[in-house]
Amino acid sequence: MVVMQELPPLIFARDTITVARELLGKIISVNGCSGRIVETEAYGRDPASHAYKRTERSALMFDTFAHVYVYLIYGMYWCLNFTTEKDEAGAVLIRAVEPLSGIAAMQKRRGTKELKNLCSGPGKLCSAFGIDKQLNGLPLGKSMKIFDDGQAVGKIGKSPRIGITDARHLEWRFFIDGNAQVSR
Repeated sequence: MVVMQELPPLIFARDTITVARELLGKIISVNGCSGRIVETEAYGRDPASHAYKRTERSALMFDTFAHVYVYLIYGMYWCLNFTTEKDEAGAVLIRAVEPLSGIAAMQKRRGTKELKNLCSGPGKLCSAFGIDKQLNGLPLGKSMKIFDDGQAVGKIGKSPRIGITDARHLEWRFFIDGNAQVSR
């Protein structure tokens, strides 16, 4: 029997890079859907991060940990992040998720039956899970929960983050090597 334990908030109080790696294999549950995290990116005070400068939007990254941080990119795609670090600014972008439950609802929201195309990118997973600005600023454990079911992750790959122009030398993108849901 699989025992799922909800992650305690203090897990997110640690170093952003550590949290980004350790979130791989954990399960997101929100809006009647669940999925296993297969790809993340870490963002701290580097030039590619919203936290490079404190703004109204990035204040959540400075002032909280274990909170949902949702923002819009390209004027059309929501991105899901979790704030990190108790004494510093940080957040982990959830880039891709392997769907586990609520798949019919995800397919309807995304307009596709193809499992590999449901959550294999940050905008896709937000669309599939019905994640938008309404969740921004909420503490984890309320509308959105993160669980550990003890499943081993396997080999973790790393690379520079995707879609940024600054701080490209930082290999702060982490993914479960060989998982079909990892973004391309």
